[in-house]
Amino acid sequence: MSDLSILFEPVKLGPITLPNRWAMAPMTRQFSPNRTPTEDVARYYQRRAEGGTGLIITEGTTLRDLASSGSDAIPAISGEVPVAGWAKVVEAVHAAGSKIFPQIWHMGVMRDAQASGHPEVESLSPSGLLLPGKNRGRAMTDAEVAQSIEDFAEAARNAKAAGFDGVELHGAHGYLIDQFFWEGTNTRTDQYGGDMVARTRYACEVIRAVRAAVGPDYPIMLRYSQWKQQDFESKLAPTPEALEAFLAPLTDAGLDAYHCSTRRYWEPEFEGSALNLAGWTKKLTGLATVTVGSVGLNQDFVTGYASEDTVGTADIDGLAERVEAGEFDVVAVGRALIATPNWPQLVQAGQLAKAATYSRAQLAELV
Repeated sequence: MSDLSILFEPVKLGPITLPNRWAMAPMTRQFSPNRTPTEDVARYYQRRAEGGTGLIITEGTTLRDLASSGSDAIPAISGEVPVAGWAKVVEAVHAAGSKIFPQIWHMGVMRDAQASGHPEVESLSPSGLLLPGKNRGRAMTDAEVAQSIEDFAEAARNAKAAGFDGVELHGAHGYLIDQFFWEGTNTRTDQYGGDMVARTRYACEVIRAVRAAVGPDYPIMLRYSQWKQQDFESKLAPTPEALEAFLAPLTDAGLDAYHCSTRRYWEPEFEGSALNLAGWTKKLTGLATVTVGSVGLNQDFVTGYASEDTVGTADIDGLAERVEAGEFDVVAVGRALIATPNWPQLVQAGQLAKAATYSRAQLAELV
C-alpha cells in the first residue's frame, strides 16, 4: 500500500481548515418527516464524523418553495422547525470534531409532482424540459427565477444561522442549476439563455446572492458535473478551453471551492492529460477542489446502485499520489460510508478488508 498519510492531514477549503482530506458525499436518504431532520439524522452524520470523515456534506436540503422538493421526507433548510433540526445535526457533528456543509438543492423538473405529495404544485425549470424534446412541468417566469435566487440566499442565511461551516450549492446531475447550464434543457432566449457562458448567468446570480447573504468569509462550494441523470454521456464543456470559459464567471461570482462530480474519479476528463475533472478545475481556476466518483467501490456507483449487492473496497492507493501531486484537495466518499461509517479510519489503519460490503438494501435504514 502507498503512503496514505497526506489524506489525513489538515487542508484549507476556502477560508476554513478541514481536519483531513476526507468528505462525505451528499446522498439523499429521505428520513426527515415534515422536511425536518430528526435525532436519528443527527446520529447518522455524527457516526461518520466519529469515523474519521473531516467534512460532512449533507444530503440535499431543499428551499422554501415546495417546487424545489420531491418529497416531504427530504429535509428543508427553510422554516423555524427544520432549521432548528439542522442546528442539532451541526452540534452533533462538531462534537465529533468535523466540519459540516449542507447541500442546498432545487430539483427543478427532475421533481415528479405526482409523486411529491404536492401534485398541485407545478415543477419548474428554465424551459419546461426534462431532457431535449421532452416536456415536464413548465418554464419559470422572470419573477419565479428571481424568487428562486432569493430562496437560495435565504437557505444559505439559515445554514449559517444554524452553525454550518459553509454551504454547497447543487449545480450537478441535471437538477435546477444544471438545467440552466445544459443546452438540452435551457432553450430560453432571454438573459438566462444563449451560449454556454451565457447559460451560467443563473448560477452566477445565485452565487452572488448567497455571498451577499453569508458575508465574505464564509465558504461557498459549487457541485457540478459534466454528466446528467438524463444523459450520462453529456459534456457541458468538451475541451479544456471550453471548461475554462464555463468556470470563469462562476469563480468570479464568489466561489471558494468546486465539488467535481464524476462517475469514476480515476478517468481522465480530456484526451492528452491524466487529470480528472477536479484536476482540470483546480488547474483552470486555482480554487480548492473535491473529487468524487466511486471512491472505495469495486465498480462505478451507477452500476452499484442498480445492483443488489455489488460494492466492496477497491484499491485507493492512487488517491494519495494524486493529492500529493496537487491534482485535487479533498476526496468525497459516498456509498462506502453508508456501509462503513468508520471507513476513513480503516483506510488509515490499513484494515480496509474489515469494511462492510455496500448493498442497495442498506438504503432502507438510517444506520
